[in-house]
Amino acid sequence: VDAFPMGIDFEKFAGAVKRPEIQKEAKRIKKKIGDRKMILSVDRLDYTEGIPQRLECFDLFLERNSEYREKVTLILVAVPSRTGVEHYQILKRQIEELVGKVNGRHGTIGWVPVWYLYRPLPFNKLVALYSAADVALVTPMRDGMNLISKEYIATKVDGKGVLILSERAGAASELGEAIIVNPDNKEETVKAIREALTMPEEEQIERNRIMQERLKRYNIIRWAQEFIDRLEHTKELQRELQVHRVTPQVRRRIMRDYSKATRRLLLLDYDGTLVPFVGKPSRAQPDPELRRLLSDLTADRRNEVVIISGRDRKTLENWFGSFDVNLVGEHGVWIKERGEDWRLIEPLKNDWKDEIRLILELFTDRTPGSFIEEKEYSLVWHYRRANPELAIIRSRELKETLLDLTRNRDIGVLEGNKVIEVKKVGISKGKAALNWLEKENWDFILAIGDDWTDEDVFEVLPGKAYSIKVGFGFSRAAYRIESPEKVRELLSQLGGESDE
Repeated sequence: VDAFPMGIDFEKFAGAVKRPEIQKEAKRIKKKIGDRKMILSVDRLDYTEGIPQRLECFDLFLERNSEYREKVTLILVAVPSRTGVEHYQILKRQIEELVGKVNGRHGTIGWVPVWYLYRPLPFNKLVALYSAADVALVTPMRDGMNLISKEYIATKVDGKGVLILSERAGAASELGEAIIVNPDNKEETVKAIREALTMPEEEQIERNRIMQERLKRYNIIRWAQEFIDRLEHTKELQRELQVHRVTPQVRRRIMRDYSKATRRLLLLDYDGTLVPFVGKPSRAQPDPELRRLLSDLTADRRNEVVIISGRDRKTLENWFGSFDVNLVGEHGVWIKERGEDWRLIEPLKNDWKDEIRLILELFTDRTPGSFIEEKEYSLVWHYRRANPELAIIRSRELKETLLDLTRNRDIGVLEGNKVIEVKKVGISKGKAALNWLEKENWDFILAIGDDWTDEDVFEVLPGKAYSIKVGFGFSRAAYRIESPEKVRELLSQLGGESDE
């Protein structure tokens, strides 16, 4: 899944402003408006566009800012949509009643606060309105993209004009220099209208030039080309995955080499590899099937089984302490060999945690559903249960914040599957795996993992080893397998070979 923000034909809108007939129409509009500031709102008549809420905000703005009475006009264009549907007819009446209410409360002889147009507009008139407007008020409750905002910016050839944009419009991620608002927050929107009307021209130009350059680069042609390129890339990746996946032939080869081997090393990740991910990490404890599987594998004295996990050592001890397995905790911080006590891979400090914890707590408060997991020598921010759209934004913000904070320090930021972890630089699953790889001349090595922390293990493996990535995505692993269920099937077959 990928996102491709739809572009516009930037030159078409920017060039149209210079056409004589459009300049004439823009002058006519400005003459009718007079010396007043002009706010423009253009939408389909639809519940998602938030038109009633917008009118209520404009009403509140005029009530709170009496100095703007007779000095500002809102031109509200509602393009007819689904006119035969009863609910849309009700919405139309609601909007018309609100327009009448605002005009009745605040209007004077010679000044109508809201000009309401219920009809589609031809291209020339639309561009003329864009060009003439001092402010574009684009505040949908939900909108996949919203091209109106981009078209408005494209027409501001002199750089003057202010865009107020809903944070729930897809375009908000591209037009960050606009005044971004929560459309449900009337106070915020009223404040934004005042800010837009009082914004200095130099600031308007500075903001708009940045957005215009971005829109020029990502126009409709580039959007289409990038979309096609990614489709072709996906097909190529699918072909590559088909070639490298664990086919029945590959499985037979693994089984043959496993059967012949006298010393075998199995390096296994846990979450996302032996068990699927769950919303609450504590619920991912080994089930009876997995316990039987591990018992079968460890019963064969030719096998050395190592579970290399990001989990803390206490959890690993509780879950696997009764098994004859080797354990690695906190992505390589802790090591426990069979029959021995836990030990640090190297001397470590955790005096940095208090400072980082404050940052993680701040982002946890701002991201409902996220939580912090504290380990002895690392901190982990989980966001699997957060709203997906918000989680993407917050995780990027947090990662950038942490990277700035940890620059030139010996702690690093790791991004896993719906988690961000902070720990000492240089500690990795790969470094921990070397503890066993360098001990013996193994004649069979199998490593399985699902995320980029496991790539460190794949990187240190000798060429003869079998490396398998669970799921999709780029990897150093030689092979791919679909899911933890398929991993268990493979290990179960190996365990069966051990019994023979």
